[in-house]
Amino acid sequence: CLLAALCPAEAFRPRAAAGGASARVARGVVGVPTPGSAAPLRLEPLAARKQGGERKPRKPKEAKSDVIEVTGTVVESLPNACFRVELEPSNNIIMCTVSGKIRKNFVRIVVGDTVQVELSAYDLSQGRIVYRGVRN
Repeated sequence: CLLAALCPAEAFRPRAAAGGASARVARGVVGVPTPGSAAPLRLEPLAARKQGGERKPRKPKEAKSDVIEVTGTVVESLPNACFRVELEPSNNIIMCTVSGKIRKNFVRIVVGDTVQVELSAYDLSQGRIVYRGVRN
């Protein structure tokens, strides 16, 4: 073959058999350099490596303080996951959308369900459904 005459025989050897890192991993001799390798491998414990700084511990999420939570009953189902909900204490009917967690978990809300609604202190005509059913 003309190609074999131009290239060294090592170029046609499979990679794992060429003595590279993947061959050493396959043989279970990780960390032992092969004869003729450029630099010996250094193994350092994980704690000795530079980590780039300590991470701050996460704070637990706090409930929003400017939110009013009330219970209501779904009166009408509208398109785009909107509902008309009648609030229990005042019998007002407000427009509500579904929260992201309920959307993500595909919780079905139908007319007549009891729901827990969060109202913003700034606009009491719109709300967000955060829970379906009654919490004890």
